[in-house]
Amino acid sequence: MTIQWFPGHMAKARREVTEKLKYVDIVFELVDARLPLSSRNPMMDEIVQQKPRLVLLNKGDLADPHETQKWRQYFENKGYTALIINSHEGKGIKNIVPTCKEILKEKRDRQQARGMKPQAIRAMVIGIPNVGKSTLMNRLVKKNIAKTGNKPGVTKGQQWLKAGNDLELLDTPGILWPKFEDQTIGKKLALTGAIKDNLLHLDDLALYALEFFSKHYPEALKKRYDLTDEDLALEGVELLLLITKKRGFRDDYERASEKIIFEIRSGMLGTFTLDRYSEMKEELNGETTND
Repeated sequence: MTIQWFPGHMAKARREVTEKLKYVDIVFELVDARLPLSSRNPMMDEIVQQKPRLVLLNKGDLADPHETQKWRQYFENKGYTALIINSHEGKGIKNIVPTCKEILKEKRDRQQARGMKPQAIRAMVIGIPNVGKSTLMNRLVKKNIAKTGNKPGVTKGQQWLKAGNDLELLDTPGILWPKFEDQTIGKKLALTGAIKDNLLHLDDLALYALEFFSKHYPEALKKRYDLTDEDLALEGVELLLLITKKRGFRDDYERASEKIIFEIRSGMLGTFTLDRYSEMKEELNGETTND
């Protein structure tokens, strides 16, 4: 399964982001807490450059809390301030503005010393598709202004939104890189819904999911699909066929694959994190990882 997806509007969005960085004080980099590294655009540092940044690990309610804390500390160690949030339910949102003020304290102090009145912080919200940008912005603005949708590619243009007296937000379309050098990253993104389902084979994705859960969350699989330890020892295809029969789909493994993916995305197998901190040494540029 080779996954590549780079619609033309994404190339345009990257140019627009680069052009409008000069108008903002800080960048909100939104990542999916279930895959904090894989859901980062590898061009992000090149695009954002030295602009102050706040990393927001969104969908924290769906992620393995133990792994999420490791990743939050990872970003802190890299020099970024990081917050764990759940924009859908509004958890952690109230910490964003105070944190921004702290990050920008020196700049705002200098402005005040020159007699300038405090201005609203202007922030750019950026991230890959379906990471929750529009939901976050609606929470901050407290209105359903930004378009939302549980599929990638909903936001197509840029818009400024006023979030109270302290914050103004610039929305941007999700930016994904042209291709995935590591197809595992593509599978992770696909499993969390960052890539349109019609661009991939759902049975291949379900096989990847079953292999991952068998290794890292076997109890969740056993509970959800009434499996035994012996069942989990089956090869991927055999396990998929077994679940297909148990769910009453006879030999319709494609339908079963779709159901498995839906249930994983919906949290029916519990919280999970696809990016395992202790396993991603190469992506972490040789940094030492700790359990």
